[in-house]
Amino acid sequence: MKLGFIINPIAGMGGRVGLKGTDGGDILQQAIDLGAVPEANAKTRRALVELSPLQDKLHVYTYSGAMGGDLAKELGFQTTVLGRGGSQTTAEDTLNAAKDILKEEVDLLLFAGGDGTARNISEVIKTTLPVIGIPAGVKIHSGVFASHPEAAGQLASKFLLGEKLELVDGEVMDIDEEAFRDGVVTAKLYGVMQIPLDTEFIQMTKSGGNQAPEKEILLGIAERIVEEMEDNPETFYIIGSGSSLSPIMELLNLPNTLLGIDVVRNQQLIANDANEQEILKFIQDQSARIIVTVIGNQGYVFGRGNQQISSEVIKRVGKENISIVATRNKLDTLQGRPLLVDTGDSDINSMFNGYTRVIITFNSEVATKIKGLV
Repeated sequence: MKLGFIINPIAGMGGRVGLKGTDGGDILQQAIDLGAVPEANAKTRRALVELSPLQDKLHVYTYSGAMGGDLAKELGFQTTVLGRGGSQTTAEDTLNAAKDILKEEVDLLLFAGGDGTARNISEVIKTTLPVIGIPAGVKIHSGVFASHPEAAGQLASKFLLGEKLELVDGEVMDIDEEAFRDGVVTAKLYGVMQIPLDTEFIQMTKSGGNQAPEKEILLGIAERIVEEMEDNPETFYIIGSGSSLSPIMELLNLPNTLLGIDVVRNQQLIANDANEQEILKFIQDQSARIIVTVIGNQGYVFGRGNQQISSEVIKRVGKENISIVATRNKLDTLQGRPLLVDTGDSDINSMFNGYTRVIITFNSEVATKIKGLV
């Protein structure tokens, strides 16, 4: 069995520091200056460990160092290093790795990154071989990613062991990060890659946007949250990302970071587009609440698009001070699947296991199953 393996080592570094990704210009250096640390390797490890039982049968083809070679060798896999990236990897390194792996006629390509990484790989791979994405980036809208790192490894194992899985086209989506940082979502379909289909492991392409009736429901939910703020003027409110939460800021007549985290206290803006460290500073020894929504079709509450609300932020605020809001239509897109939490901290994730209340209108809630990834 031959496995192609690529890690984008800088994937996800822009998340906690509020930069929405690391594509383009000097954004990576900005992320480093703000204290961002690499996270892709740890997430990839969680996936690759799932393939450990196949070590004697599996040959890994990858690039050196942080692009895959170090981790594959550390975990005991027979490894062939096809090349090396630069000291700070770029899209060109990903493209070169994909080209070299394609020549080896591998059975499967397992890669770690976000939508930008998927987009680069799709330029080379197209539909010539099956791929599975390990979700490690800030932007994960594409339909080529497993729902979490362990799922990527488990699905890869099933496929490599010959389980009959249908190969289907997974959409490769990406958005303009510069527009994203300005709160504008311009998603575009860049291509498709073939993925082994198993709905237990593969995430759906992200659903976004609101229809008119939904807006009225969301406005009612926003009124409920604002009334709560009026009753708790000393409490810091950490408002998550997503259009479902925009009506809260609109009712308060405050500027809204559509795809970032805002902090409000006494109905006044404390910070727009706050990063993890700023949030932790604000809430130190203070009363705080977190308001988040659900990613349609996928079900994520934490760990996708709101990494600034980290496990440490959640720990300080407390599970009991978290409100999840979503319309019934958005919950219906999950087709009975649970809400998901993937903060990178298994203890915090498991704290959510069971059922949680989701606010679905001004005066109603529904109990919904929720699962923390471990």
